[in-house]
Amino acid sequence: MSEERTAASTLPATAAETSPDNPWPLQLLSQKLKMHIDRAPSAWVEGQVIELNRRGTNAYLTLRDVNAEISLPASVWTNVLDRQVSPLERGSRVVALIKAEFWLKTGRLNMSVKDIRPVGLGDLLARIERLRHALAAEGLFSDARKKRLPMLPHRIGLITGRDSDAKKDVLRNAALRWPAVEFEIREVAVQGNTAVSQMVSALRELDGRPDVDVIVIARGGGSLEDLLPFSSEQLIRAVADAVTPVVSAIGHEADRPILDDVADLRASTPTDAAKRIVPDVAEEFARVRQAREQLRRSATRLVERETDRLSSLRSRPVLASPEAMVATRHDDVERLKSRSHSAITSAVVRAADQLVHLKAQVLALSPQKTLDRGYAVVQLDDGQTAPGTRHEVVRHPSQAPAGIGLTVRVAGGKFTAQSTGGHVPADG
Repeated sequence: MSEERTAASTLPATAAETSPDNPWPLQLLSQKLKMHIDRAPSAWVEGQVIELNRRGTNAYLTLRDVNAEISLPASVWTNVLDRQVSPLERGSRVVALIKAEFWLKTGRLNMSVKDIRPVGLGDLLARIERLRHALAAEGLFSDARKKRLPMLPHRIGLITGRDSDAKKDVLRNAALRWPAVEFEIREVAVQGNTAVSQMVSALRELDGRPDVDVIVIARGGGSLEDLLPFSSEQLIRAVADAVTPVVSAIGHEADRPILDDVADLRASTPTDAAKRIVPDVAEEFARVRQAREQLRRSATRLVERETDRLSSLRSRPVLASPEAMVATRHDDVERLKSRSHSAITSAVVRAADQLVHLKAQVLALSPQKTLDRGYAVVQLDDGQTAPGTRHEVVRHPSQAPAGIGLTVRVAGGKFTAQSTGGHVPADG
């Protein structure tokens, strides 16, 4: 016993410490693996039964992921299978409670099914509705997120099944409506465990192409299980993240996977999708003809209206007899000239009369006229005036005392005189 404890104490404590010179015994590795695996809890998983074999009290089955190429072998007691209301078959969709087990002696890992339950249509529908409500709460179905389709797409991306009727319906009906339509087709699995990954890959590829203006995901009708990939959360989020508008054309009118809610446009059928993504060339030609006819009528009405307006303008007197306007203005000018001439003549005559009158007044008030009436102007002689002055006018007798020389100016001329003095008052 002491030798075993001594040997154990020399073994590496962890796997990382092992080496070619100091390895673990196989038993120790197996024990540690078993301890680690036994601590792992059981887990409920969902999958599809692709193999089922009964061998006595044991049964062996293989489960495959519903959306990926991954499978897992497992064992189950037959009494667990016998508890099912309806027997499990290949292709059944189930949820199973699986516990990993490690057989110490053989070193074999086994997946033991502790319970298994089939997934019915009701369960699938309930699960789809829960996912639909959760995604709606995130706003992925909001109208504000939806993108408008181009009126005439340059190139249409089509994701559909290989050589499917849906593909033929879309191509045929689109070509009937618009013969020049171009498609970029991606044929993928539209049901089964690889459908989601292939559709997501094709969607991202087409979304990355700048020449693709709209993407159509089309499939004909099918059972609820067949249409489950179109309610996959992975596909729904890929469509929500796409920059290019996406059209959902899945199944028939009654089919409504979650893809219909997140797509920018839902078409009830592949044929309906073809009708809604491209215009009808016959209808467009009819609209062009109608527009041309409307333009022609509008142009005709405009020309007729303007012609009537020109005729109305031409019939006006000013245009019917344009010289009348000139003659009228000529008469006005002549009349104004005559009035101006008369006014000026009258003003000149009045001014001349006034000038004569003023001249007469000036002459009447002039010194010469005063002298003509017998008056005289008496001035001191040059020698008797103050320095710097000449001929000072005598206005008072005191200015002319006796013996002062005077000059007297009368109407006919002037003469000299000598004051004798004396002072007679003015009122005398």
